[in-house]
Amino acid sequence: MAEPMIQITLCWSLQPRQVQEHAMQVPEGSTVQSLMAQVLTAGLPQVSGADLAKLPFMHPGIWGHKVLWTARVHEGDRIELYRDLKVDPKVARRQRFKRQGKGRTGLFANRKSGVAAGY
Repeated sequence: MAEPMIQITLCWSLQPRQVQEHAMQVPEGSTVQSLMAQVLTAGLPQVSGADLAKLPFMHPGIWGHKVLWTARVHEGDRIELYRDLKVDPKVARRQRFKRQGKGRTGLFANRKSGVAAGY
């Protein structure tokens, strides 16, 4: 008797704003690591070999929550592979704020005339 299969979706993005999804069936009780082993051996039709080699070095997550490679997958799960951040979000926000200027953003946007900055 064959093992029961479950339907999952594998999502990844090797470049900004280019998300790829692949629906697949895996045996019930599979882990994220066994799923990646299956993907690497079988390959994916829309992914080149060089891009496929990058996938195991990404960080796994299920429905937006980081998980370990040993986490089990369940029916309907969306397995996501995350890239490393290139810029710290706090640093990026500070740079954006500096570029936009203090007078046009946040608390300072609708300042009444004659009032000190920040009030």
